[in-house]
Amino acid sequence: RLDEEGVVRAAVESVAESTVDGFIAPLFYAVLGGAPLVLAYKAVNTLDSMVGYTTERYLHFGWASAKLDDLVNFIPARLMYLLVPAVSGPKRAAHVFQVMLRDGQKHDSPNSGISEAGFAAYLGVELGGLCYYEGEACPRPTLGDDDRAPELQDIGKAISIMYRITVLAVSACLLLWFVIRG
Repeated sequence: RLDEEGVVRAAVESVAESTVDGFIAPLFYAVLGGAPLVLAYKAVNTLDSMVGYTTERYLHFGWASAKLDDLVNFIPARLMYLLVPAVSGPKRAAHVFQVMLRDGQKHDSPNSGISEAGFAAYLGVELGGLCYYEGEACPRPTLGDDDRAPELQDIGKAISIMYRITVLAVSACLLLWFVIRG
């Protein structure tokens, strides 16, 4: 049911959320506990992806995995308050941070809204709004400024932001490792 703008918006939102789930959180848990903790994190995250929905079928079973996923992503999601502004450049970093503070908690998820608000501010687009799940219209709060509608090239830009954040986070972890190891 989505038009092109809606599909682009959903793709950018997915990249923003996946930056935390697929890169920052696993890196965070790798630093804390190595491969065993990364595997435990990915098990929790995958379980949430599979059954952490609010549908009647998964309501009781999926609730626990969704709450556990919220818990394990709490700190990694908040690292985005540092990472997104850091890759935004000095002229835009303060604005990106302000939008993240303003809009990051509007989302139903306690974690997803932070990265989505940051990507929206970085790109100068508005995310959120009307979406559809299983054919049902689900209006969500808007994130970012209403500067312009998302466009097809914003998907590539969002992926570029994800890569830049990942490189910055890996570099910071390597620097920390070298400092600690002396």
